Amino acid sequence: MMIDLIQRIKIINAEILIPLLINCRCPLVFFSRSAAAALSSPDQDEGIFNIANPTTGCQKKIEIDDGPQLLAFYDKRIGQEVSGDPLGYEFNGYVFKITGGCDKQGFPMKQGVLTPGRVRLLLHRGAACFRGFGRRNGERRRKTVRGCIVSPEISVLNLVIVRKGENDLPGLTDKENPRMRGPKRASNIRKLFNLAKDDDVRKYVNTYRRTFTSKTGKKCSKAPKIQRLVTPVTIQRKRARIAEKKERVAKAQSEAAEYQKLLASRLKEQRDKRSESLAKRRSRLSSAAKKPAAPVTAA
Repeated sequence: MMIDLIQRIKIINAEILIPLLINCRCPLVFFSRSAAAALSSPDQDEGIFNIANPTTGCQKKIEIDDGPQLLAFYDKRIGQEVSGDPLGYEFNGYVFKITGGCDKQGFPMKQGVLTPGRVRLLLHRGAACFRGFGRRNGERRRKTVRGCIVSPEISVLNLVIVRKGENDLPGLTDKENPRMRGPKRASNIRKLFNLAKDDDVRKYVNTYRRTFTSKTGKKCSKAPKIQRLVTPVTIQRKRARIAEKKERVAKAQSEAAEYQKLLASRLKEQRDKRSESLAKRRSRLSSAAKKPAAPVTAA
C-alpha cells in the first residue's frame, strides 16, 4: 500500500515525502529498513533487471531509474514471486521469480543466507558462489557473498518470467530463439515434445541436428546422443545381466551348501576319532586297574 501511495504521488525526495506521510496519520503505512534507505539516499534509485523467458529462450536487460518501481522488490528473497505491475503498464499481469543478483561491488547473492548485507562464509569446491577449480580435496576458502534478501545495495537483479501478462514485451515474448543443443536424456526429450512412453524418441533428435564444417573442410552433421534410451538391445542386455547375477547367486549358494556338508563330515570324523581315542584310553586304564599287584618279598 505504501508503494501504491508513492507511485500515485510520484515523489522521490524524502524531505517532502516522509513529512507528508506523517501528516496523513495513516496507521497502515510502515517503512521497512530497505524502503527507508532507498528514500533517504538518492543514489539508490537505479537498478538493472536481467529478465529471462524460459519458454522462448530470450533474455533482456532493463534499466529502472524510478525509485518507487524498485520498492516492490525490496525485502523479497531469492525464489519468491513478485508481480510486475509496479514496473509499468506494459508489465501488467506479469509475475516474476527472483533467481539471484549482485551488488555494486560484484558480490553475488547466495540462497539460504537470510540477511540483506554481506557475510563471509567458508565454502568448499562446488558450492554456489565459489568455483574452487584447482583446489585440493577438502580445501575450503572464506568468500564474501551477499544475502538472499533484496536490498537497495543490489544493482543487478535476475528475474524469470513465471506468468505472462496482457502485453508482449519486445525482445522477450514476441520472438523465439531456437535452442542450439537440445536435451540428451530420453525422459527429458519426451517431456519437451510431450511424447508418450511408446513413442520413438530417436525421430525427434533430428530437430537439434546441426551441420558444420570440420577443420579438414568436410561437412559434418551432429545430433545429441540420447542417454538412457530403452531399446530391445538394452532390454536383452539387462536380462543377460540379471540371469548372470542369478547364476552367480545360485553357484554361491550351492558352493556354500557343499562347504557346509564337507565341514559337517570333517567335524563328524574328528568327533569319531576323538571318541575312539577316548575309548581306547579308558580301556587301557580299566585293564591296568584290574591287573593284580605283584607280591612283596621280604628282604
